[in-house]
Amino acid sequence: MRRRWWLLLTLPVLLAQAGPDANMPPYERQRELLQQNTSVMPPRLPRVELFAMYNREAPVPPQCYTRTEQRHNPCYVCHQAPVAGRENVMDDGNLQAEYAFSDEGRRNHWLNLFKDRSAEVAKISDAEILRWIDGDNYSQLAPRLRDAGFKGWIPDLARLQEGASAFDAQGFARDGSDWVAYSYKPLPSTFWPTNGSTDDVMIRLPESFRRDAQGKASRDVYLANLSVLELAIKGMDSVSSPPIDELAVGADLDGDGRLAQATRVLARKRFLGGAAGVVVQPYIYPLDTEFLHSVRYVGIASDGSTGPSRRMKELRYMRRWLESDAAALQRGYQRENSEKEIGELPSFVNMGDGGLASEMGWQVLGFIEGADGRLRANTFEENMFCMGCHTTIGSTIDKTFSFARKRDGTEGWRYLELRGMPDAPSAGETMGEIATYLERSGGGSEFRSNEEMRRKWFNADGSVNREAVAQAPDVYSLVAPSRQRALLLDKAYRVIVKEQSYLYGRDPVITPPEHVYDAIGPEAPTLPENRQYSWDIRLDWKASAGARPQNGVARR
Repeated sequence: MRRRWWLLLTLPVLLAQAGPDANMPPYERQRELLQQNTSVMPPRLPRVELFAMYNREAPVPPQCYTRTEQRHNPCYVCHQAPVAGRENVMDDGNLQAEYAFSDEGRRNHWLNLFKDRSAEVAKISDAEILRWIDGDNYSQLAPRLRDAGFKGWIPDLARLQEGASAFDAQGFARDGSDWVAYSYKPLPSTFWPTNGSTDDVMIRLPESFRRDAQGKASRDVYLANLSVLELAIKGMDSVSSPPIDELAVGADLDGDGRLAQATRVLARKRFLGGAAGVVVQPYIYPLDTEFLHSVRYVGIASDGSTGPSRRMKELRYMRRWLESDAAALQRGYQRENSEKEIGELPSFVNMGDGGLASEMGWQVLGFIEGADGRLRANTFEENMFCMGCHTTIGSTIDKTFSFARKRDGTEGWRYLELRGMPDAPSAGETMGEIATYLERSGGGSEFRSNEEMRRKWFNADGSVNREAVAQAPDVYSLVAPSRQRALLLDKAYRVIVKEQSYLYGRDPVITPPEHVYDAIGPEAPTLPENRQYSWDIRLDWKASAGARPQNGVARR
């Protein structure tokens, strides 16, 4: 699956060919150029320098260096044994217990974790950061890319900077682009607003899935196919839906023996309308399925409540570029495991402006804030950062996170809203997922460095205050930061933007977290079996929101 030829190049050889600034490492030269550059395109380094990456294990995120101390386990959210019937057979549950890094990965390259930014943060006033996060850096991205001759995917969803108002009540983009927003439960805990970012995700199915059998655009067909896909990704038999005209679709969706208006869709073997020839692959997205993910600052309303900002930190795009079935993906996972065992480092198909792609089927590219705040295309290494989580970790369903976590059926077809969302348990569990995570991880973030979460949801002895957690009315109440914390996190990230130091990490850290290794040595303790957990990324939305808390179930 991986192409390793570039690893044969050595840094001394690269620097010998690098020209007059040979004493400056290529990654430092690129950062310096990025600080000066205001173009939508990042500076083009010579090809020989492009592959002299600062961090060749960039797909391993900073969270993987957290100290578990033989009792805290935030790792189970990503690393799992295979779930029966699922396409994902990665089987990396051992990474809950041990730091099984390559030699390259044993040094923590995410140096921004260890930088105290309190003095720089203090220089930014509240008024300044509030003006900053309310700025629009999205609407001009597409024309700037076109003017620059960008050959990759160009954003085509109008008014996305406006958030919810860009979509109707069922999540459909008002601009006719056929992007559909959905409301899902953020994955613990990087995308909890209390840890510094808000976001939203949209899906778009291929054009034939949006048209009827005669080739005419049909919202009814599109809704039906979205529901069929939801059933396939979640492994469900039926799901509620906004009203669908079965006559327009040409199929009995709810199985009542007549063609009328359906508000429930049953699982099927094939998709509908113009996509009637496409077989439903359990847990696998159809070819050319697209996802759009905006990562934003924590916006702050006049009443102190928080939500997505107008300004975007990043815009991420994914497309299934290869058609796959379960057998092909299984072979891919087998190759991945074999290559890891012999110590090969990750690399992917370089698609130029199209980003990076894996032979597991997904193309990934992104845009990130430049020093001037305008979005620019990711560098090669910045795209590499995104690939690890969307290629081979054990908990995902077809390399994705959010769609399997969408609120079931009708409730989920709308723009993301954490207010009113229950702390539904993970599939197969009884205690709310957030409550469970707090107990297993021992903190309100992977780094166990969120003091505000500790004060709100933990007792003085470090145990979870179950009564307080149980009284929280919704997900928003559990994971939204205070106004003061939101301001600090926004300011900390603004400092990283000015530095253009993403290759050292993107987490908005104000002071260095206490529970993170700067390097993994042989003395790093492993996690005992009774602290390792089986977990399903899917959620049981039907479970009572008031279920009595119980201890999580250990893996073995």
